[in-house]
Amino acid sequence: MSTKQNKFSFFTKLAFQQADINLGSTSSNPSVGCVIVHNDTVISSGHTSQHGRPHAEANALNQKLNFKNSILFSSLEPCSHYGKTGPCTKKIIKNKIKKVVFSVPDHDPRSANKAQDILKKNKIFVKKNVLINYGRTFYQSYNNNVLPYLDGKIAISKDFFSINKKNKFITNEHSRKIGNFLRSKYDCLLTTSKTVNADDPLLNCRLEGLTHKSPQIAILDRGFKINLNLKIIKEHSKKVFLIINKENKKKEIILKRRGVKILKIKDKNNKLRDLLIMLKKNNFNRIFVESGLTFINNLIKNKLINRLYIFQSMLRLAKKGDNKSSPSNIKKLIKKNNKIEINLKGDTLYQIKI
Repeated sequence: MSTKQNKFSFFTKLAFQQADINLGSTSSNPSVGCVIVHNDTVISSGHTSQHGRPHAEANALNQKLNFKNSILFSSLEPCSHYGKTGPCTKKIIKNKIKKVVFSVPDHDPRSANKAQDILKKNKIFVKKNVLINYGRTFYQSYNNNVLPYLDGKIAISKDFFSINKKNKFITNEHSRKIGNFLRSKYDCLLTTSKTVNADDPLLNCRLEGLTHKSPQIAILDRGFKINLNLKIIKEHSKKVFLIINKENKKKEIILKRRGVKILKIKDKNNKLRDLLIMLKKNNFNRIFVESGLTFINNLIKNKLINRLYIFQSMLRLAKKGDNKSSPSNIKKLIKKNNKIEINLKGDTLYQIKI
């Protein structure tokens, strides 16, 4: 690899690190990162703002600096269309950027593969597809127009129980902190009424500095059995969506007064795929599932989940443990031994591509 290629890859990777900051917090817009380099030194950086605007390039260029003859590195092709904001290509031209290097072409048809022609007409050098394989993986959650991208998490004991009958938790606090961090990378956390009724969780991100990145909550409750006194209903800081197919007008009135949005599905549309399509239509692109083993098994069976994080405790529950569904899928997945080498003080974390 040439020195120039090494340099392009290095600064593009820095752009992806910027993109990662708001991954899961940019609504329907992809989370993009940008760094601007002059004489091999980063002079500015930016990432897509929460809720999707302003864009990364606009944020990086919104500084009182002289950007003339600088190189702009972006994780995604700069936009070239007029929407709620003007095109980033126009800002790049106005600031007399000399070169633009980006990884992944924009999949939005309004801008896809158009930036290069626009910039070249203005005598700006363009290099695309840098770290393209890394970029395609990074933007996998934004490239499906029908279904949202879905990852999940499950906690199990050493002897494969997913329920601790004597304690709310199975894994230790170190595993739970990693779980909190994972939540911050998704715009929606999907769970079931069975899970929240049993555990009464808040399902927020409780890590210092990331509390504002707590995802919105979607609860599947086909039988409308949710407990109205749950913390997640009374104390939530993010929007809660309740998905039902059985009406209860009294409960609906109470929940709506508390800011809960009710989404209704018909019996014939009770399939998991239809549920996910509905969530996608509500602008959820990256969904993190935290539920019981039954729901996780259904997602695996229907091939709707992309990655599963399995937190396994060092402790055996024996008679204190229980399962509402077979752990055979989890046992098979763990045999793949995709262990993440981090110190969880006795617990083990597996990241499995489904």
